[in-house]
Amino acid sequence: MKKSFLIFAAIILLFASCEEEKTEEIKITRTELKGYVQKGPFLNGTSIKISELRNDLSPTGNTFSSQIEDNSGLFQLNNISLTSQYVQLEANGFYFNEITGKNSQSPITLFALSDITDKTTVNVNVLSHLEKSRIEYLLTNGETSFSAAKKQAEKEVLNIFSITAPNMIDADLLNISADGENNAILLAISVITQGFRTEAELSDLLANIKTDLKQDGILNSSALGSLLINDARLLDLVQLRTDLEKRYTDLGLTVTIPNFEKYVKQFIDNSSYTINNTISYPEFSTYGKNILYGDSVDFESGLSLSADLPKGTSLKIIIKGNIWYYSAMSKGPINWTISTFKNGEQTFEATESGKVSDLRIQFETGTYTIEWYENNSLVPTKTKTFQKEGVIIIEEEK
Repeated sequence: MKKSFLIFAAIILLFASCEEEKTEEIKITRTELKGYVQKGPFLNGTSIKISELRNDLSPTGNTFSSQIEDNSGLFQLNNISLTSQYVQLEANGFYFNEITGKNSQSPITLFALSDITDKTTVNVNVLSHLEKSRIEYLLTNGETSFSAAKKQAEKEVLNIFSITAPNMIDADLLNISADGENNAILLAISVITQGFRTEAELSDLLANIKTDLKQDGILNSSALGSLLINDARLLDLVQLRTDLEKRYTDLGLTVTIPNFEKYVKQFIDNSSYTINNTISYPEFSTYGKNILYGDSVDFESGLSLSADLPKGTSLKIIIKGNIWYYSAMSKGPINWTISTFKNGEQTFEATESGKVSDLRIQFETGTYTIEWYENNSLVPTKTKTFQKEGVIIIEEEK
């Protein structure tokens, strides 16, 4: 009986010792976290949720909430108790759209994964969002560290935008309102993905890129690539910089917007994605046969000046020649701004992209020249000279 008691006591002591060791392994860390949430900068009221993660990035159930309290995108959480160095940040809110120069009409959600061992600042942005699913996949399906997975995922996201940056720092340390090459890369990716998209279209694009990238780290969808290059080539980078700088000035902040322009141009020059949002010219419109259509030669009666402009595109048409008439008919111009007739020529400029421009038009007998200026080109992108009888004299593409 005495021997049995001693064995039982030993088991109790061993169990207590194990429990003591487990307690010692759990280190409670009290810390502060702050950072910026940026697409452009997120707005006052944006909700921030921080979830603690285990080494395999599964949630511990420990969460903290806060919100942005100004329009610079800055948030701060104090006295956070954590048992792990890994966290997920989730931000949901409205933001300043750097393309339109206005606040977004709907909220979006962005994520970031971070090892906060040596960090008190963690930022949430488009790059941190795009790399998230790939990081999770690499940790779940391979023997790699969080740091290695994060570096690999970041490199693979940059490849989508024709960017190579061997010394790139973690995405959750980047800031679009600070100088430096790394910050310039973030801003370039932010404006390329935004393009002329609505918030719903942007969220859909980001989600689809994440899904495509997840398993092999490559953007396999040519359709997604086309969406990126379509808008990137049409961005007004000068106006974009002006609007973003004004935004921060209006907030009373002095910032240095990095040289993001070179990375946008680098993407445009080096991308192999197919452009498929060109302006189209239907053969017929509601007003009649379209004089802008291909090699059209029948210009006798029932004519129109018609173009279908995708978002972000622009078009100016200059007609030179004898005499023509428009909008004195029963229907006036749609989405055209028309200059005064002067020295035998007149300019018709599409008022707004993302719409159809149309106009009823008629010509007197004579010779005419039409010049196309697409997407702010300073020289004609196409020229066509014709006679009223419908004989084309010359057609040249530039």
